[in-house]
Amino acid sequence: MELRQLRYFVSVVEEGGFTRAAGRLHLAQPGLSAQIRQLEKELGQPLLDRSGRSVTPTEVGRAVLPYARAALAAADAVRQTVDAYTGLLRGRVTLGLVSGASGHVFDIAGLLADFHADHPSVEVALTEDTTERMQAALLAGELDIALLGTAAEEPPPGAAFRMVIDGPLVAVVAPGDPLLAHVDGTTVPLGALRDRPLICLPRGTGVRAALERGCAQAGFRPRVTFEAATPDVPARLAARGLGVAVLPAGEDGAPSDGGLRTLRIVEPEMRGRLALAWQAAGPSSPAARVLLDRLREALPTPRPVEGVPGRP
Repeated sequence: MELRQLRYFVSVVEEGGFTRAAGRLHLAQPGLSAQIRQLEKELGQPLLDRSGRSVTPTEVGRAVLPYARAALAAADAVRQTVDAYTGLLRGRVTLGLVSGASGHVFDIAGLLADFHADHPSVEVALTEDTTERMQAALLAGELDIALLGTAAEEPPPGAAFRMVIDGPLVAVVAPGDPLLAHVDGTTVPLGALRDRPLICLPRGTGVRAALERGCAQAGFRPRVTFEAATPDVPARLAARGLGVAVLPAGEDGAPSDGGLRTLRIVEPEMRGRLALAWQAAGPSSPAARVLLDRLREALPTPRPVEGVPGRP
């Protein structure tokens, strides 16, 4: 049994298949498959189920997986201890972003380019996913850092948050929308959205969770007819009269010349939050800790967004 075989096995499990794992490891797929089969032959049990569309661990594979990760972590710790004496930073950092967040908060491409220039031996794996899946991956140790949406003010047990955006949800509607006939001023009660076609971010995002929680408090289920991963798309769909877009204030992406109305949702008020998250004990690797510090420095000072800027 060799460490590289364990690394190959863990990579296939995390990527859900040999092709993506081979790309991540910069290996030819036949060679990767041969190494894992050799590992399975040595252990006397299959570790991977190859019968489905995606490759999944067998019962034995699931039992072996935490030990394989622990062995790899121990080997990395040996390297990190030696590197600490030479001032060299290396390793692998996994960073997750909720879909659509990167363009609204900081220049992730520029930040990672600068980080790579300073630490060329560190590999950064960047993924986009929903908040629910990233939060689970963070707590399981599969992600080091995540920028995720949340409906909660406090992180779940085992995680730490730095709130980046905290603002009310707003309804964005086209001129002439029937909703405007029942609006006085710049707010709209959530109950006015009952049975209306709504446009929102997908399930698993903080905004969608806040909407569903607020509607439950108001006694109805939201009728979401369109979903989009980035805030500018729901606003543009609303501009075409396809429904009411529900988005965070200041992140609605509505075109300034489209005549759209932006109304703060009240009774109850719902808030959309974006948070930088990591495990409460801190990232396990020195490289992840350094990247987290970079992210903290790059992110804007957290402050609540209380108004509905830019439009009546």
